[in-house]
Amino acid sequence: MKITVNGRPMEIADGMDLHRLVCSGRANPGRVILVLNDGVVKNDQWPLTVLTEGDRVEMVSFVGGG
Repeated sequence: MKITVNGRPMEIADGMDLHRLVCSGRANPGRVILVLNDGVVKNDQWPLTVLTEGDRVEMVSFVGGG
């Protein structure tokens, strides 16, 4: 199934949820906010949010510095 992640097309398995998507990449789940189709999804909802064809996901990472 095709979705878009941070503006780039991506092929994922049917039934993938947001939690598995985050864990399959390089993102640190503790430092990421997910926006699905223009709405923020709280991290406790990630495992319950199954992606569908055409979804748009934005992963926004927090970066610390000093």
